Amino acid sequence: MEIIAIGELLVEVMRTEVDAPLSEPGLFTGPYPSGAPAIFASQAARLGHKTGMVGAVGKDDFGLCLRRRFAADGIDDRHVVDVEGLATGVAFVAYFGDGSRRFIFHFGNSAAGQLPPVDDIDLSGTRFVHICGCTLSGGGLLRERCYELAERAAAAGVGISFDPNLRPELLGGAEAVRQVCAPVTQRATVISPGTSEAMILADADDPDIACRKLLEGGARLIALKLGSAGCRLYTQEEIVEVAAKPVRAVDPTGAGDCFDAAIVVGMIEGLPLERIGRLANACGALATTKVGPMEGAAFREEVEAFM
Repeated sequence: MEIIAIGELLVEVMRTEVDAPLSEPGLFTGPYPSGAPAIFASQAARLGHKTGMVGAVGKDDFGLCLRRRFAADGIDDRHVVDVEGLATGVAFVAYFGDGSRRFIFHFGNSAAGQLPPVDDIDLSGTRFVHICGCTLSGGGLLRERCYELAERAAAAGVGISFDPNLRPELLGGAEAVRQVCAPVTQRATVISPGTSEAMILADADDPDIACRKLLEGGARLIALKLGSAGCRLYTQEEIVEVAAKPVRAVDPTGAGDCFDAAIVVGMIEGLPLERIGRLANACGALATTKVGPMEGAAFREEVEAFM
């Protein structure tokens, strides 16, 4: 496995209409395979790299939904376990006209958090391990296994990609976020934050200063997500800003995870910084053009044509 993603596996069930709250009876569509690490894995695989997933599902049809998607994308799921007595995790989602979303997660009481041991994972051919902040926020085995795999990867000279998609309010504030993320950020090769996430992680009140501080912490690349404005990539040698191409967005879920995957792929392929940014922006933009969190993960030829 050239790239390994670790974390929660879910299916997503979403409202069919905008502005239909989850508190009222109404129609849903799904299930769609989901979970931030799984979306990342799907995009990395569709860009042509051998990708594996570490996670857990229930012995049910939702688990089968995820495994079928892994098989279709060629994702190695040997380290995805079937958990007895627990159902596959589910997220219910409603979209609103102002661009906001509301979620109800059946997560903590599901198989999603029951990650298997990681000490037997073969890292000999692995270039990158990807970890998400939302996985760390789940606590328990989710956090423990991520820490363990990050430690093993760092010791083996394997790169670590980190998307700090955390909500400070869920962990007790910014300082708690930094503490939870520290075992990963201190070992990370690439960090792909939004502006607020960068400032929280670096304890800075300016995103530019924050990204420079994160580089000083040991990362080789900070890929700052700027939404519809594109991205800004920071290394010790240069800073490159890459504009986004406009698309008609219908579902924003998963765009950041697809962006992350393209950053990692670009680094593995040794692409110039500007081209890495263009590849990541393209994957992030295309991810928003289809309904379903993983459905917008584009194949390489589609991405190249869009760029």
